[in-house]
This record gives sequence, C-alpha cells and structure tokens, in this order.
Amino acid sequence: MRTGTLAIGGATLLLVAGFDPVVTQAQQYPTQDIRFICAFPPGSGADVLVRYFADKVRPLTGKNIIVENRSGAGGNIAIEYVSRAKPDGYTIFVHGASGTAASMSLFKNPPVDVAKTIQVVSTINRQPFMVLVDAKSPYRTLADLTAAMKPKGNKASYATAAPFGTVVGEVYKLGSGVQAVEVPYKNAIDSLNDQLSGAIDYAVHDPVYALAEQRKGDLRILAVSTAERLKANPDFPTLKELGVSDLNMMGWWAAMVPQGTPKAATDQINKWFDQVVGSEETGKFLASFGGDQLIMPPDKAQELFLQEIKNWADYVRIARIVPAG
Repeated sequence: MRTGTLAIGGATLLLVAGFDPVVTQAQQYPTQDIRFICAFPPGSGADVLVRYFADKVRPLTGKNIIVENRSGAGGNIAIEYVSRAKPDGYTIFVHGASGTAASMSLFKNPPVDVAKTIQVVSTINRQPFMVLVDAKSPYRTLADLTAAMKPKGNKASYATAAPFGTVVGEVYKLGSGVQAVEVPYKNAIDSLNDQLSGAIDYAVHDPVYALAEQRKGDLRILAVSTAERLKANPDFPTLKELGVSDLNMMGWWAAMVPQGTPKAATDQINKWFDQVVGSEETGKFLASFGGDQLIMPPDKAQELFLQEIKNWADYVRIARIVPAG
C-alpha cells in the first residue's frame, strides 16, 4: 500500500515539475540517426537530390542521416516501406509527392493507400515535363511542330519514358489535333538516337534530361506542362498560354513521413527542410533540375497531395493509361 502511494506521488511530482516522459521525449527529437529513403538506385538523378538534402539537413539535426535506396516496382517498394515504418520521425521519404500520389492510379493493386499512410511535412520543388524536338529541325515553336505533325496523322510519332510524359503527350494531342503515336522507352536517353535520326518526330520528357540535351545543343525545348512559367525556365512557354491545355501538370517533390508521426517531429522536420529549400544555394541546385523552390505550410501541402491523388485518376483516364499489375 505504501509502495503504491509513493509511486503515485512520484508520478505526480514529475507532472508538476513538467517532466512528463512522453512530452520530454518528443521535445528531445531527434535522439538518434535519421534515415532518408530514396525510391531510386544510387547514382540516379533522384539519388543525387536525396543525398543533397541529406548533406544540407544533417548539420541542422546534430545526428547522422543515412540514405537508404529502396528502388523497384515504380517506386512502390519505397512507398510501402515508408508507409509501414514506425511513425517516430526517424524515417523520412524524400521523393516526388506527385509520383507517390500517381501510384494510386498507375497500378491496379497499389500495396498501400497513400492517402491514409503518407503525410507530407515539407515541400521541396515543382517542375514541368517538356516537349522536345531535334535542335536541327525547322520547328522553332510548338505551333510549327503542330502544323507539321497534323498532315502526318498517325504516321507521326513521339517518345516518352515516364507516365507523366504519357499524360502530357496525350493532353498535347487532344488540345492540338495531332494524332501522333506514342513510342515508350525505358529511359529518356534511350530515345535520343531515334530522335536525332528522325525516326521519332518529337518527345515529352522530364526537365533534367531535357535541359541537359538542350545545353548540349542536341534538342530544343518548345513548351512546358505547368500552367505558368517557372523561374528556372522563364523562356519556355506553357501549354496553357499556347492554348493547348488548362491543366497545371506539375511534378513536385516533398519530405514525407508515415502518418501518425508526432507533431513535435513533423514540425522540426518542416523547419529543417524549409531552411534548406529557402536558401539561395538550394534555389540554384533545384534550377539545375529544371524546377523552382516550393515552400508551403504542411497542412496546405497535404491538401495538395490529396488533390494530386484525384488529379492522377483523371490523368490516367485522359491518357487512357492501363494500370500496371
């Protein structure tokens, strides 16, 4: 009886003194190493981006940050891994939030419902897909390309290497009257020789590849998929301003955690990423990937994520994409 009284008294003293063990543990976050999960293999463009943020966030945490590459299944291996990870703030998914949302519609049986398992805590960037032609071609504008492709009908062709490219390519055709046939490639670089030889008329690819090939002088960018021009690409007109589409087809990256992660941890993660993303150095780094810095409150970011899930259901329908699996 006396022991019970002492135990209750001890707990009371702790609470009165403000030493609630649960609160204290949350306030001390982080107390151990943190893992950044990358959905693509080492050396990939995504891996470069994830490791950049690991290097920049590390000194802010006072802990080690370990990058784990969990690639495969179109990103689903990493998505499922993060969804089932302990929600304690020590597993952070640095990945395309738009791609994570798209997984719900691109696969017949996605392993998890990301709307219920993934929480966006900080946004990183936004970037478009791009319509490309051979730099030696006579097509200086999208109108030039459209005028040349219409008479060819279904004998015209274009390259893609990602579902987003398929969507943008289909939207361009619907808005312009072009009837070109899509030729999918495993990687964007695999389509280069065919495009330069004239076997492929044009392409719709990601900005990392597109900008690199334009800098080399091999390809020319005619239009981008976002509804407004980006600071990183102010010279490239949008499909919207060219009268092709009203859609804002934007890829965006974020730092995400398993739902149920304590607010003390998500608030801290948000502060770390906002500080890094908002720097001039990071702005230049993200511009090299063809995108702009994107900073928004976590609640708004989660709203955007949930809307993106709905958007991709529409995109898959518009582009007549057959879900995999």
